[in-house]
Amino acid sequence: MDARQQDPRTILIRAPNWTGDVIMATPAFRAVRAAHPDARIVAHVRPGLEPLLAGTPWIDEVRPVRSHHRGLRAVVAEARALRTERFDLGLCLPDSFASALLMRLGGVRHIVGYARGQRAPLLHQRVRPPVSGRRMMIARERHVIGLVEAAGCASQGTNLELFVTPEEEREAEAVLPAEAAARPLALLAPGASFGPSKLWPAERFAAVGDALAELGARVAVLGTPDERALTARVVGAMKAPAVDLGGAVSLGGLKGVVRRARLLVCNDAGARHVAVAFGVPCVVMMGPTSLEKTDLNLERVAVLTADVDCRPCYQRECPIDHRCMTRIETERVVEAARPALCESAA
Repeated sequence: MDARQQDPRTILIRAPNWTGDVIMATPAFRAVRAAHPDARIVAHVRPGLEPLLAGTPWIDEVRPVRSHHRGLRAVVAEARALRTERFDLGLCLPDSFASALLMRLGGVRHIVGYARGQRAPLLHQRVRPPVSGRRMMIARERHVIGLVEAAGCASQGTNLELFVTPEEEREAEAVLPAEAAARPLALLAPGASFGPSKLWPAERFAAVGDALAELGARVAVLGTPDERALTARVVGAMKAPAVDLGGAVSLGGLKGVVRRARLLVCNDAGARHVAVAFGVPCVVMMGPTSLEKTDLNLERVAVLTADVDCRPCYQRECPIDHRCMTRIETERVVEAARPALCESAA
């Protein structure tokens, strides 16, 4: 084995493509840094997700994959730029063909990845997948740690970690009313980029918000710019006042907001994992997906499901009556959320 593969000077890590998956990959980033404390480590992320890793001590540079979903010509152009950096080691965390192709064309000297699909010939070190099947029913933390362990990086634990920069802290402070700071902050996150099948009804989020306000919480509703109509619907249906943060904070600012919270109530989406990374208790309504892929780091997470035969289906839109979500009662959610507010008041 080339000495640069054993002790690489430069490492390129291709991060996963979803918010939650990037966060669940933080144990892998931590393991790589521990194994190679003097290497220059670059994280390649889907455009827009760079703020998730801002402030992390394990990565020297976070940059977007500029060719993401832009076609082969863009991949070739980005690969040409990568070649000038002469990366010694590439860790391809996604199982996609495109991620391995970019590294191969980019001249990465030793590419490590799971040998799935048609991409195996692009890898220098082909790691056997921990489980088979299209849906990979294994916790994402175990998935990425298994890969970096194959590259010689010992696990440093599976706990999730994120960090907040001073600029992100200031953004969070600016959007939260100072006069309400004495009350515990309860966040509602009614969206999910996966699709409508993951969405618990907006009116029920509003009912939960009112119940939490009665328990003494100040309530804020989180959402991306694309979810402004949804967050406005929740706030508009509430009787108690709430702060509508739909599209009001960046992804980095969102980290700062969540870190200040005492509770998050959400669908099975990225906000859940942000909360876990900061140790914030959260209540998660889970419908079409399976807990098998996210069954670690649940110490402060209450996962609520409905006992229906059709779940998990992993369909983005429900073809029937959305029973996996609508049969999760509001009262169950409030009762699961109550301990976190009582804890914060203690």
